[in-house]
Amino acid sequence: MDKALAGIKIVDMSRVQAGPSCAQLLAFLGADVIKVEDASGGDSTRWDLGHRPDQDSVYFTIFNSSKRAITLNLKTERGREIFAEAVAWADVVLENFSKGVMERLGFGYERLREINPRVIYATIKGFGTWGPYSDYKSYEIAAQATAGLMSVTGYPDGPPMSVGVGAGDSGTGLHMAIGILAALRQRDSVGEGQKVEVSMQDGVLNLMRISMIHPLARGEWEGRPGARGWSGVPQVFRCAPGGPDDYVMIHLRGEMLENVLVLIGREDLIGDERFTTADMQGAHADDLQTVIEEWTTQRDKVEVFETLARAGVWCGPVFTPLEVLENEHLEARDMLVTVRDESRGDYRMIGCPVKLEKSPVTVEAAPLYSEHTDEILTSMFGVSADELPSLRQRGVIV
Repeated sequence: MDKALAGIKIVDMSRVQAGPSCAQLLAFLGADVIKVEDASGGDSTRWDLGHRPDQDSVYFTIFNSSKRAITLNLKTERGREIFAEAVAWADVVLENFSKGVMERLGFGYERLREINPRVIYATIKGFGTWGPYSDYKSYEIAAQATAGLMSVTGYPDGPPMSVGVGAGDSGTGLHMAIGILAALRQRDSVGEGQKVEVSMQDGVLNLMRISMIHPLARGEWEGRPGARGWSGVPQVFRCAPGGPDDYVMIHLRGEMLENVLVLIGREDLIGDERFTTADMQGAHADDLQTVIEEWTTQRDKVEVFETLARAGVWCGPVFTPLEVLENEHLEARDMLVTVRDESRGDYRMIGCPVKLEKSPVTVEAAPLYSEHTDEILTSMFGVSADELPSLRQRGVIV
């Protein structure tokens, strides 16, 4: 059976993380994604954070698996002619350039629509294409800052902090993937494409909804909660042997605390007025921390997790990134996969989080720089094999 997005054709002009993560997810689900890179080195993540001088960085491969890649110099007339052929072929054109770049290249939305009225133009910007900030550039941490995420992260007596996940970049990519799928579905009904826009600030704000409840309802903000949550209830506890990564997260609110107290042999504290409500637990957080850690510090974090989780308690060991890469559950769910790559050698990669019963995902190797240029230009975009040397000599392709 064909994959869910078989037949969907995407021209991916995006770079770094927000756009590439979006296109990669759609490629996992079956879309044919052609990554178009410039003729002067391509996506900067090919070398940024590189671990070997003779290979693309993991930074590149982790966001560009399962795509094909070509080079085109859109500042040349012939490069623009070939790109117009790509637009005519595509269902989606995705880009995350700064505002105005596509127009300066001669491929703003009006031009794209002129070439292909059915094309979906997907544009990711730091602050969007309208609004007071729309001329400003942005990136991951700036998006976290301006959408409020940094302000709610950290300890009450410390500075605001960024989070370690790509909320601004990959979070925006996920939002854009949803927008693209919606636009494709609507095109099925009306027969025309449309522009889809997601700003990084907008995307992060959408992920901030739980933290906006009190500001919206009460006009109040409690400040950074640290590791104890909004009501001050402890959530993170030390475990044996007591190293810097030996922690477990345990949810203690409501009836969950009673369950935990039974499991750790402290039934005597059920009904203790210090712990009867979330507000009281927060007021006596140090006492509660001591009670739980008397038990958790005698066990490692995995034992704590398995003991409590089997009894229905919401909890989890605080795994480091290296521990995540060895996690048997993620392995079983194909979230940790081995990619076959004859050029770079096989490597470990993150799998696809979306599981479709009738559209299983195989994670393919990320493309080498300009790997598919000759094949795609000659078989799809009207370039003859005889013209390829001339295009290289003129800097149109690499």
